[in-house]
Amino acid sequence: MLRVGLSGGIGSGKSTVAARLVELGAVLIDADRLAREVVEPGSPGLAELVERFGPQIRTADGALDRPALARVAFADEQARADLNAITHPKIGELTAQRMAQAPADAVVVHDVPLLVENDYAANYHLVIIVDAPEEERVRRLTGRGLDAADARARIRAQATDEQRREAADVWLDNTGPVEDLIAEVDRLWFDRLVPYERGVRERQRPPRKPPVLAEPDPEWPRTARRLGARVLRAAGAAGLRIDHVGSTSVPGFPAKDVIDLQLSVRSLAGADAIAEALADAGFPADDGIQRDNPHPFDPEPEHWLKRYHNSADPGRPVNLHVRVHGGPGWRVALLLRDWLRAEPEARADYLAVKRELAARHDTPEAYAAAKEPWFPAALPKAQEWADRTNWTPPQD
Repeated sequence: MLRVGLSGGIGSGKSTVAARLVELGAVLIDADRLAREVVEPGSPGLAELVERFGPQIRTADGALDRPALARVAFADEQARADLNAITHPKIGELTAQRMAQAPADAVVVHDVPLLVENDYAANYHLVIIVDAPEEERVRRLTGRGLDAADARARIRAQATDEQRREAADVWLDNTGPVEDLIAEVDRLWFDRLVPYERGVRERQRPPRKPPVLAEPDPEWPRTARRLGARVLRAAGAAGLRIDHVGSTSVPGFPAKDVIDLQLSVRSLAGADAIAEALADAGFPADDGIQRDNPHPFDPEPEHWLKRYHNSADPGRPVNLHVRVHGGPGWRVALLLRDWLRAEPEARADYLAVKRELAARHDTPEAYAAAKEPWFPAALPKAQEWADRTNWTPPQD
């Protein structure tokens, strides 16, 4: 099963995207619909609201009087907190039930207007944000009968574009004709969502791409933060910290468009215990690589063991290195990152090696193997820099 979060500001066109995904075969869970369901006439949720806010919030026919509830529930922070304490757990329970009822091979789309505001992004394999310029959204909302000032107030009460971009794996621009939006949704479904679901279910990563160096992408750090939050959510208490490492973690540095993440754990046994949880979250284990190699003649090579996972998402390659916190491989990954960030000469040397090897090798496996000798040769220089600058790895 693939869990997809869908959100967007009021008037953005989110409902159009949801409807098209359902037509293509997705299972839709509508958070607004569930919020109404848990307070239907005769429901425990409505009874609890009446007990807390009084009988005036119920109509003569036993339904919830929403304007009356709004007048009392939004009067102060405590009242709002009480409302959420009654309704949110019931909505969450109903959401979990609907998720569990979906077929094992389903693409489940959870339509959540406040996904960003409530910090839900890490709960999903993928988050889709639908967007349109504010003026276009105001035009759409006034066309539905809203006053323009009210429309703007509602827009500005929601998450900002920057907050939504922080959460978005996919950004759908709904500025143009609806046909363009539908075509983009269709491409997303067939090229990414369907193969991603299969990869999660079958514990398979997509085929690796040739080793092509891309120009530095300012989105890499944001992408790493988003993916790292998912990894930590899946790892639970076993995950001590997550770090963006590798070439994409060095600002302004050309690299393969692959995000490298390092998950810190207490032991390899702990890493093995969360392997299935990571796979469920979209990061299946790759049993082919279990060891770091910067010190091939280390007298205690078991210190360099790790666990290695990839992303099942065909639209976002990820290498997830699960290492013991404080171990040599863990330390080297952080040291090389920080050294390359700090030293232009080191970056130039490494980039020259990468460019030469990428031109010479047409498979990622051959490229990675050819690059390995650079690391033990570079490590003494990195360590000299660490000694000179009193560098220590981050611990929080």
